Amino acid sequence: MEEQNENQLNIELSEEVAEGVYSNLAIITHSSSEFVLDFIRVMPGVPKAKVKSRIILTPEHAKRLLTALEDNLEKFETINGRIKIQQDPSGFPMNFGGTMGQA
Repeated sequence: MEEQNENQLNIELSEEVAEGVYSNLAIITHSSSEFVLDFIRVMPGVPKAKVKSRIILTPEHAKRLLTALEDNLEKFETINGRIKIQQDPSGFPMNFGGTMGQA
């Protein structure tokens, strides 16, 4: 007979959620009781962007997420090399660093 671990959690992932949502901008806000992560998709030449997903976390879970991200980034960089971040003083590059296309 197979013994089941008491700490095991079965997680269901629907096909729709498994497809994921692309985001190239995140805005993080917080109050004394929660952190709100808004994931946004900004497209070149489009002056309006929509929040595609919002995640609300307790401060404890936000700290756990930070720790997990740091661990995963370290592992990624060990295998793939250091991730370079462009230092742009004007903030988020609305033209994505390239020229605007013409028809």
